[in-house]
Amino acid sequence: MKLEFRSSCMIASALDLIGDKWSLVIIRDMLLHHKTTFKEFIASDEGVATNLLSSRLKYLESIEVITKNKLSTNKKENIYLLTKKGTDLAPIIMELVIWSENYVREYHTTMNYSETVNMDKDEVIAYSQKEYKTFADQFKNQIVS
Repeated sequence: MKLEFRSSCMIASALDLIGDKWSLVIIRDMLLHHKTTFKEFIASDEGVATNLLSSRLKYLESIEVITKNKLSTNKKENIYLLTKKGTDLAPIIMELVIWSENYVREYHTTMNYSETVNMDKDEVIAYSQKEYKTFADQFKNQIVS
């Protein structure tokens, strides 16, 4: 796949890869809510359309942020897991939570609250990455090659 970048700016280039409306929501669902299947992603409150979710999952797989696997116990359903590249987005997710609490709440007063806003962000990031790795490791012996 040939990727198009609008400039040589590091921020613009990163946004060209993961800055669409759905990528970070999907990564959030995987990292923090341990969602792994198409059905679980569709059930998210944001209501992504099935065709958009499908194309976004394929795209995230193509840039190696996620992997798509089949389990020996269920060869019909795909499960999606974050790669290291995907879990390394945890600091960005955390910073968005903090920024949102500080600046978005005034516009969206019924927005969810996260207790992590007042915690040490480095600890929260490390914990969420470790927790996800433990979660994902349970699938390693079940993945069909």
